[in-house]
Amino acid sequence: MVQAWSGWKRFPDAASGDNVEAPIGPGVYEVRHTLTGRLIAFGHAANVAHAITELKVDRGNPITRLFKPASLTSRVADLEYRTFAAASRADAKTAAQRLKGLRQVAWRRRLDARGAARPPH
Repeated sequence: MVQAWSGWKRFPDAASGDNVEAPIGPGVYEVRHTLTGRLIAFGHAANVAHAITELKVDRGNPITRLFKPASLTSRVADLEYRTFAAASRADAKTAAQRLKGLRQVAWRRRLDARGAARPPH
């Protein structure tokens, strides 16, 4: 069976009663900014749903910003996430390393293509 990423889902806002829709077991997660596509968080966990709920994001309350660690982004509504289920914690770690490597190769190719498209000075 071929494993695949879930579809992108709006990041849950606990204040609105939203819930995380993610595996309770091991896997990989990715959080990105909806409009820019900028990667906000990426990792593997024994419990993906718990890992996503534990991410520190700004819930919009200015008073809590004084006492909490720096958040990942300015607004929860600007985030989306997807998950990749794994059979075991070790499989999740291996998948995360493989996916991270694929991302790095893609970025290198993109940068090389930009450099080749530039005229010489």
